[in-house]
Amino acid sequence: MTQGFSGKLRLIVGAGGILMLAANLRTAVTAVGPVLGDIRGDLGLSSLAASGLITIPLFVFAVFSPIAPVIGRRFGLERTLAAGLLALIVGIVMRSLPVPGLLWVGTVLLGAAIATLNVLIPALVRRDYPNNVGQLTGIYQVVQTAAAALASTLAVPIAGSLPGGWRTSLGIWAGLAMIACVVFWPSVRKAGPVVATGPIGIPGGSRPPVASPWRSAMAWQVTLFMGVQSVFFYTALTWFPSIDVANGFTEAEAGVHQGVFQAFGMIGNVLAAFMLQRPWRDQRLAVMMSIPFSVVCVLGLLVLPAWSLGWNAIGGLAAGQNIVLALALIGLRSSDHREAAKLSGMAQSGGYLIAGIVPMVFGAMHDATGGWTVVLISLLVLQAVQGLFGLLAGRNRFYSGRSARA
Repeated sequence: MTQGFSGKLRLIVGAGGILMLAANLRTAVTAVGPVLGDIRGDLGLSSLAASGLITIPLFVFAVFSPIAPVIGRRFGLERTLAAGLLALIVGIVMRSLPVPGLLWVGTVLLGAAIATLNVLIPALVRRDYPNNVGQLTGIYQVVQTAAAALASTLAVPIAGSLPGGWRTSLGIWAGLAMIACVVFWPSVRKAGPVVATGPIGIPGGSRPPVASPWRSAMAWQVTLFMGVQSVFFYTALTWFPSIDVANGFTEAEAGVHQGVFQAFGMIGNVLAAFMLQRPWRDQRLAVMMSIPFSVVCVLGLLVLPAWSLGWNAIGGLAAGQNIVLALALIGLRSSDHREAAKLSGMAQSGGYLIAGIVPMVFGAMHDATGGWTVVLISLLVLQAVQGLFGLLAGRNRFYSGRSARA
């Protein structure tokens, strides 16, 4: 009886640690957009250079995502996740210090730290909560989005009310990572010795090789859907506040709009989860249902920018649906967890690479044209591209060519 209670308590404490890890997956990135104008003005950065504060972590995600599982397998999931939290704290603090070069070094470091957390948290959930993977994943996605919304909403008020301005606004989120360290520490202490493992730290012996996703058209379609939907989210994160300010809103109002975008993303998460439970033979209808929301959002910003609050809410619904659908397609287009691991590495690396490049191109477009019209039109065109890859990736088949589920 005592062991049963102790085991349940450990699972509850472990779940709390996972939720605190999830709370740190976006805050260091979403806090940047609302104060990007202050950073540019203070440091004299071009739009292209300033966008790097959000897009550089994406490039680091693309490079580091395939490496994180190797580190987790070598040192254990809990220890690697704890090390990732410590690296995140150091990166956030370094980025906020008034020392030349540390802004960029800290940005790279926190990108590697977030990539580690992002890749290994699902492995920890699958190992410790095999009967509640869907529920816990949904909860930590909501926590992640809520924390991101809070960071966006508070960025400008913190910068305006505390000494240090934007540097304090960015650096204060190291405190959230410190809290996560405290909450997650019991899981680290109780972690067992590192044993021989299969992919991403899951125990298992040697197994026959699985098909490479890099040679599969379906895998490329999933990857491109992941990348293009990420472009919408990270463009909104990087440039929607600047677009609002250009349209006459204050920075504080733009920060609130960004918070609303993130908050409605949680509703989008729930909508996507509900759609995926429907007894459809494939996911083409589900992945296409978010496109009208993103189209209305971008058209609204073009035609009636004074209603930006509403357009951000609608855009948040689209982004929230898209990320859940993109992650779900990784598993749905794979016939087992080994294929899913390979497809996940490809889709997240390729997707983040696309999501890092395009917002920087949009920043260069703004510098060249002096406005945001061309950027928004380009983003609108990409919604058609996303719809195309969504239709292709949503088909009922596996990337390996095996027979799909009925």
